[in-house]
Amino acid sequence: MSGLVKVWDPVVRLFHWGLALSFAIAWLSADHSKALHHWAGYAASGLIVMRLVWGLLGTRYARFSQFIRHPTTVLAYLRDIVVGRESRYLGHNPAGGAMIVALILTMSALALSGWLTQTDQFFGVGWLEDGHRLLAKLLLVLVGLHLAGVALASLRHRENLPLAMITGWKRETGPEDVA
Repeated sequence: MSGLVKVWDPVVRLFHWGLALSFAIAWLSADHSKALHHWAGYAASGLIVMRLVWGLLGTRYARFSQFIRHPTTVLAYLRDIVVGRESRYLGHNPAGGAMIVALILTMSALALSGWLTQTDQFFGVGWLEDGHRLLAKLLLVLVGLHLAGVALASLRHRENLPLAMITGWKRETGPEDVA
């Protein structure tokens, strides 16, 4: 395809949409179907393990070393967003990389806390159940911020990022972009 480059491999795309779907199912089934809720949590856990391995061994734009940046770099990028001069990145931008870390850590803590509430030792422990609910709400906030960031970057850089996460293809870099 002329003017396009393959960025997101099938593993990254499967992880992204699979994790989104498993969280949505877990959220919607929490009060209605414990079995479905638990299986959605197990699916999310498996996807996270797969993504952690792929973040070390995967393709260029899948690797954590490509998009996890120092906090000062992330803050500088966020300041650039506020003034409207942020660079377009072919892979994840610094804020997107930080969001991936936040989402994976929060989803991991959510899955772990949910699993623990079903063990003999922690079944019915109030603070753990409360923590699980709080993590779910935090994850919902993070998802909202993620969607807002994707929408803003799509508008500012005139690029359909949700479509890129479906097809894997993005527009080639220009002279001002970061490959």
